[in-house]
Amino acid sequence: MTSPGQLALATSPLIAGALQALQRTTGLPVAMGGPVTAGSRALVIDQLRGTATRSLQHLRVDTGAGLGGKAVALARPSTVSDYLNAQGITHKYDRAVAPEQLRAIVALPIRVGKTTRAVLYAATRESIAFGDRVLRAAGSVATRLERDIEVEEEVRRRLAGPPAPIPRDQADLRAELLAIAGSLQDEAARAQLLAVCERLHPVPVPTGGPLTPREVDVLRLAGEGCTNDEIADRLGLLPNTVKSYLKHAMRKLGAANRVQAANRARAAGLLR
Repeated sequence: MTSPGQLALATSPLIAGALQALQRTTGLPVAMGGPVTAGSRALVIDQLRGTATRSLQHLRVDTGAGLGGKAVALARPSTVSDYLNAQGITHKYDRAVAPEQLRAIVALPIRVGKTTRAVLYAATRESIAFGDRVLRAAGSVATRLERDIEVEEEVRRRLAGPPAPIPRDQADLRAELLAIAGSLQDEAARAQLLAVCERLHPVPVPTGGPLTPREVDVLRLAGEGCTNDEIADRLGLLPNTVKSYLKHAMRKLGAANRVQAANRARAAGLLR
């Protein structure tokens, strides 16, 4: 079984990517963060971007203390416009923050289920009130990281555990695994999952006949979540024509709906 320490280590590349995205989407010069240790509920800042000193490196932030500790305690984002003079937070870590001259900071707890797994910070050395655009951008990065951690850890748990019976069509299972692999940022985990997919025999297209190039195009976009109108617009077709292509593809693949058809086509190697 994968230990909490191993799971925390596995999230490190995901946090690094999220910090880069946080700087890019918010336009704020400083981003930092780290995992919340299991059991103690203490945050350890172990990744820094845009800092001028190492004063915050490996800083342990207790739950309820400082801005990050407040975000962990409340399980929601917390902000200040001028950290060293802010009310509503403890100033236990002022000596660590002062060398960086950080003023406006947002702390974002990363929640998986009911547990805070990490905290991200975005900051500037100016005293400003964050607008809706910055907060929405930061929240989007946090949400994406939560999803990535959840997927990553679920995949690692399944790979580490005993084989389980497969209660579904092999084509659907293989397609689901390929979709999970495509969402992972960790190269090692992605390669490991793709190796598992390779051990599942490629699923041949049922005997309804080969798919036409247009049917493949329509299924690919349907598999990406596009509506019939969106598919029609992107391919220069009429919506009724799209429906016809989907109907024929579903019949050829023996699928009950468009999602199952897209999954089976992907599992058979027909879709990129």
